[in-house]
Amino acid sequence: MHKYINRDITPVFSTDTQMLFLGDTFTILKDIKPLSVDMVFADPPYFLSNDGITCHAGAMVSVNKGDWDKVSSVEEKHDFNRRWIRLCRDIMTTDGTIWISGTLHNIYSIGMALEQEGFKIINNITWQKTNPPPNLACRCFTHSTETILWAQKAEKKAKHLFNYGLMKEQNGGKQMKDVWTGALTPKSEKKHGKHPTQKPLYILKRIIEASTSPGALVLDPFCGSSSTGVAAKMLNRKYIGIDNEKEYIDLSIKRLQEES
Repeated sequence: MHKYINRDITPVFSTDTQMLFLGDTFTILKDIKPLSVDMVFADPPYFLSNDGITCHAGAMVSVNKGDWDKVSSVEEKHDFNRRWIRLCRDIMTTDGTIWISGTLHNIYSIGMALEQEGFKIINNITWQKTNPPPNLACRCFTHSTETILWAQKAEKKAKHLFNYGLMKEQNGGKQMKDVWTGALTPKSEKKHGKHPTQKPLYILKRIIEASTSPGALVLDPFCGSSSTGVAAKMLNRKYIGIDNEKEYIDLSIKRLQEES
């Protein structure tokens, strides 16, 4: 795994197929070897911490996630997105792809940033949640979806991998559509601790299986509790995760060690 990074950085957790880094993703991404990553999955800050309220387990709670989920202006948000997407592009292989999850708070900036930084969007996946939290304000429709953008480098020689046959097989012999329906992350995947935006493993497993082959290197620049890493391990892929919160890196280590 060390062949993928410069000697300037040291992982806080490392195995033959996994690495975790604690620190600023902008700094660490610069030390990943160029053209080395086959797939990026990113669940960046949604910037929805605006002192509002939501419902969790039947109780009224704040929507605030932490200082990492706050931004002062639209311009600052878009600059943030362009910078990390640009760094990811540098480390991706020519045929590699990037998947980015988001809500209305951030996904439109993400889409524009992808095109500005030299990407072509392949698909706009809508994840429809079967058990979303209710809308307490009752002044708009219940928020029950997230968008996942799938993109490749906008280069003529770039040929992204899509395991079409496998996706069709998993969909009962029919072409898989761009609307995926399923439940939020179950309690069984949170037994070592919770992350406020943790994705369920079935979403990450589908993404990884759809766009990589066994042995591929998958990177998550905002790894949180490392659902990406757990799914990668299950599917015999290599994994690099980055997060700037020690609490979540510690949680990631527990989950990766259990899967190992």
